[in-house]
Amino acid sequence: MQSRNVNLQRKNNLKITETNHTIMMEFVLQGFANIPQFHWYLFGGFLVIYLIILLGNGIIILITKVDATLQTPMYFFLSNFSFLEICYVSVTLPRMLMDLWTQKGTISFLTCATQMCFFLTLGVTECFLLAVMAYDRFVAICNPLHYPLVMNHKVCVQLVVASWISGFPVQIGQTFQIFSLSFCGSNKINHFFCDIPPLLKLACGDIFMNKLVVYVFAVLFVTLPFLLILGFYIRIIFTILKLPSKTGRTKAFSTCSSHIIIVLLFYGSATVTYLKPKSNQYEGIDKLLSLFYTVLTPTFNPMIYSLRNKDVIKAMRKFLPKLSAL
Repeated sequence: MQSRNVNLQRKNNLKITETNHTIMMEFVLQGFANIPQFHWYLFGGFLVIYLIILLGNGIIILITKVDATLQTPMYFFLSNFSFLEICYVSVTLPRMLMDLWTQKGTISFLTCATQMCFFLTLGVTECFLLAVMAYDRFVAICNPLHYPLVMNHKVCVQLVVASWISGFPVQIGQTFQIFSLSFCGSNKINHFFCDIPPLLKLACGDIFMNKLVVYVFAVLFVTLPFLLILGFYIRIIFTILKLPSKTGRTKAFSTCSSHIIIVLLFYGSATVTYLKPKSNQYEGIDKLLSLFYTVLTPTFNPMIYSLRNKDVIKAMRKFLPKLSAL
């Protein structure tokens, strides 16, 4: 009789555990559910932005491949960066457009994990590629005589490949760690894509170690590249200030200004999003900042590099008439 009571108690405890720790088969991305009256305006606006990103960055990739004057390491890195921007925005924006069109935000557990993995991996790639582009400007300005030797084609390819693959193993592990957690109660993600902070809010139990791992990875794969960029530009600024002519200083700085703007846009919005205090009152701001570095930065990229670069403008003037004649 006593054994039977123990078994019943175990079954009851098991039922309670199953109730408290729901096995999530799918999530719901709430996105812009709080402003349903603007869904179609948002759909139209984001669709235009996505087409601009594809067209603008696509043109940069093409002109850096076909124009002989742009066959240099700086533009090789720029074409890879433009391709990265297309991939980066394609992880989140098409899904957001589909949710706005169908007005349903359901996303399967596996799809959510896949989206997060690619988003994190491409984000790490962007950090490293920005650091590589800063290193390229550092060598060009601080060691111009050694530039052709140091930044030869083989080295450039190796740097780009390292930037693309460095984040994959770690971010796959981090995604597995996040989605191995138990999720309680609501399956609604108050965001327009699967990101770490809103998902951790749905997790059960003590997640201190998970948050600690997230911050450690952020330091290694986000802060470290930023410190490298900062170090390179400190050396670059000191070198530029030592140049004897004002024309030389202006020309040297102009080759870095576009890259600096992109770095400030990307790191500024991402840093505020992930390092500010977490609170429900900031969720709307989180979405706005996330839109800034996931959507608007890739939109600004071709504009910034084309409007502030005479070589790119000249190449576009030669390329666009040929494109329109096809």
